[in-house]
Amino acid sequence: MSEADYTPIEIMTIAAARRLKNGIVCFVGIGLPSAAANLARITHAPGLVLIYESGTIGAKPDVLPLSIGDGELAETADTVVSVPEIFRYWLQGGRVDIGFLGAAQIDTFGNINTTVIGPYNAPRVRLPGAGGAPEIATAAKEVAIILKQSKRAFVEKLDFVTSSGYYPGSTGNGKKATHGRGPTTVITDLGIMKSDPATRELVLTAVHPGVRVEQVKDATGWQLKVAPELETTPRPALNELLALRDLHARTAAAHGSAAASE
Repeated sequence: MSEADYTPIEIMTIAAARRLKNGIVCFVGIGLPSAAANLARITHAPGLVLIYESGTIGAKPDVLPLSIGDGELAETADTVVSVPEIFRYWLQGGRVDIGFLGAAQIDTFGNINTTVIGPYNAPRVRLPGAGGAPEIATAAKEVAIILKQSKRAFVEKLDFVTSSGYYPGSTGNGKKATHGRGPTTVITDLGIMKSDPATRELVLTAVHPGVRVEQVKDATGWQLKVAPELETTPRPALNELLALRDLHARTAAAHGSAAASE
């Protein structure tokens, strides 16, 4: 295997993991955010403090958890506290450096939907719901979001606003709706978007190797803006790929291949 042998999901996960620095406190969502956060912890950021909604602080799971209630989190955590303490003392108290979330839908201002696809009273798909995401989105010092890019996910108007990023104002600009910096970064399988400090709109700032700008625009449900100096994401290093694949292999052995691929 060489550095060139990677999938879009792998480079997305690795690009997300690279955003997490050693020693920071990260409030983690289940699924892709958890994979990225734990990859960071076992590679370049061993001092990364992972917090999960169930009350686990400093979790160091050997395999990816199936849910926030997975025993692996409590067994490997530095400590376990009550859910009210996690939210009131840690999150609302300003002690979380970054919240890492997934989504089913996202709009140009970083608002996300994890509730329903279609009308709320008669949805085509009912999703897992809010959980702690609304609080994380509004109270973490900054928020990163990771999801696969398509017009079904990157929409002009959400079917339901589960967690707020920035609300569109009367001038068309985004009105800040958070205590922290709000959604600052969105990492996808095509590239990376960042929130424009002036308009609060998501702007494409980097594409993954081999991805064209038009390809990203075609997978976006609004008129996506592109940064004047567009970057290219560095390719995954061999140690990053090996660590990620080993993590997924251990997860598949423990929980089955479906759990490992989430």
